[in-house]
Amino acid sequence: MKRKLIATVGVAGMMVGIAACGSDDSTASKDPKDRKETLTVWLMSDAQSTWPELVKDVNDQFKAKYPNVTVKVQYQQWADKAKKLDAALAGDKYPDVVELGNTETMTYILNGALGEIDPAKYENSDTWIKGLKDTCTFEGKQFCVPYYAGARVAIYNKDMFKAATGSDVLPTTEADLTKALDQVGTKYGKDKAFSPLYLPGRYWYAAMSYVAAYGGEIAKYDEGAKEWKASLSTPEAQKGIQHFVDLVKKYNHGDKTKDEADHANVMANEKTALLYGNGWEAGSVVDSAANGNPKLKDKIGTAGMPGPEGKTLPSFIGGSDLATISKSKVLDLGEEWIAAFTSAKSQEVLASKNILPNNTKQLEPLKAKPETAPIANAVPDAWFTPIAPGWTAIEKKETLEVMLLDIIKGKSVAEATKAADAEIDQLINEES
Repeated sequence: MKRKLIATVGVAGMMVGIAACGSDDSTASKDPKDRKETLTVWLMSDAQSTWPELVKDVNDQFKAKYPNVTVKVQYQQWADKAKKLDAALAGDKYPDVVELGNTETMTYILNGALGEIDPAKYENSDTWIKGLKDTCTFEGKQFCVPYYAGARVAIYNKDMFKAATGSDVLPTTEADLTKALDQVGTKYGKDKAFSPLYLPGRYWYAAMSYVAAYGGEIAKYDEGAKEWKASLSTPEAQKGIQHFVDLVKKYNHGDKTKDEADHANVMANEKTALLYGNGWEAGSVVDSAANGNPKLKDKIGTAGMPGPEGKTLPSFIGGSDLATISKSKVLDLGEEWIAAFTSAKSQEVLASKNILPNNTKQLEPLKAKPETAPIANAVPDAWFTPIAPGWTAIEKKETLEVMLLDIIKGKSVAEATKAADAEIDQLINEES
């Protein structure tokens, strides 16, 4: 999952020694000072830009235990990481440890690229955030370690809401929110391109949040048949999809056929007062390096997104995981490095800088912290896509996007969901 984190991280990190898991005895029994291998770690550039001291601290402590082991940390970009990793895995120069977005893990688990891990050897594994842990789990086995979490929240222009409604605090119920959006539309509606709420039509993450709000799911696992079955045609799912489409049609006055890729830029150009996006996108709105608008600094707020029936809209769980590469010759070193980098002490560093930790125990204080409360409170009940072999094929075919566009263009929800379910049923079990 593509993301950018906007924080400046300080010190700390604590080594956690763990026994080798999946390593041969000849390697694991060596005296640490006799180890002379190289450990290659691929981290995303977020770590380089926002918590480099943490990376250095863990590497320094690793060096103290293994003075003759060389740790090479290579920073990657989200745009081309998957392509580079696929090419590396096909050859003989591959990383030993890799960071994966939580939507990427299933592909690599299924093709056997990731080494199995023992959760008991990692701190706080008993309180790992379920949504992240699930992305690492297949058929009862664990293949990666949760690193940090993310969630979607309401991102809004406080000045616009205050000018239109008299308050710069986002309403907490959807009924009050839509009243406020109507007032915002009246205030700024002379600009025909202005959208009180910019909700793109192909934004399936948002659409499925409304499905989750009504108790629906994309697909369910049938224990009797031992297979996944699409469930977008259920009354609950259809109600959520219709709710989403109604909001798009009423409040999005821009191009309804787009996805959410540039919605932060829409807010930066002051063409909307409200987005539903990843927490870090609030920073993108004002970051000139991301085509943002620095003039909006201190004018952009975040809050829980009001959803149907008086509840906060359920969020899609975001975040990153860390995994070893199964054919690595230094699996035990990779596991130990990950254990250090995700230790309770290391997670404390991330949490202190408003990055959501991988476990509910350390997440708890962030639920009350004003800067992090909206996103931290969205994480525990967040939903995730089906943990199914064929999910990647569904994403590639853009099944959900096509369904949403068909409805926006006039097809009935019943007809569109029936077609989507048929395609999902065809694809979702294809690799099992």
